[in-house]
Amino acid sequence: QVQLVESGGGLVQAGGSLRLSCAASGRTYSNYAMGWFRQTSGKEREFVATITWNGGGTYYADSVKGRFTISRDNAKNTVYLQMNSLKPEDTAVYYCAADRRALRSTEYLYWGQGTQVTVSS
Repeated sequence: QVQLVESGGGLVQAGGSLRLSCAASGRTYSNYAMGWFRQTSGKEREFVATITWNGGGTYYADSVKGRFTISRDNAKNTVYLQMNSLKPEDTAVYYCAADRRALRSTEYLYWGQGTQVTVSS
């Protein structure tokens, strides 16, 4: 079992930055790949980024490539999403997720409850 809690969301102006954190509990956290997803009202949850269990591989949605960076600190049981050059279209609830595989789909085993990110124009 892995429990996930996101933090770091908020309101930011376009062009600004935010760093999201996802703290995990569970002794086997370091065995899991971690992903970030986002969802806006009325739309399906969409893939943002994922990182392999050891941080050796990262993958991004085209819409965030070059602006967002996913990283993890297994000693702190935490995964991060650094978001730079934010755009109003990045506004969403952001979720972290954990699975044995670094997926780009929503088939993750464990999910956090989400943190709101709002980017004003």
